[in-house]
Amino acid sequence: MKAYAILDIDIHDPEEYSKYPPLVWPLIERHGGKITHRLSDFETVEGNWSPKRLLIVEFRDKAAAKAFLADPEYQPIKHIRLGASTSQMVIGNSEM
Repeated sequence: MKAYAILDIDIHDPEEYSKYPPLVWPLIERHGGKITHRLSDFETVEGNWSPKRLLIVEFRDKAAAKAFLADPEYQPIKHIRLGASTSQMVIGNSEM
């Protein structure tokens, strides 16, 4: 069952954050993942959620997503994101 990692990212150091995508994308692909959407310029029309930037990554299943997150090669890359932004992440199974 496909799983999706959804990140809500608020970038506060764009120069530092710019190092993250070219390092993380190949690693995501090695774990069978692919970035399906990068969304921004949101308008809240209901509720009070105000994401800054959403990144949606598709994996073959939750195990693959978790393997990517636990990969030792990802840890220093993750620290670039954590140092340059504030983010939240969820992983969920597709119901379709």
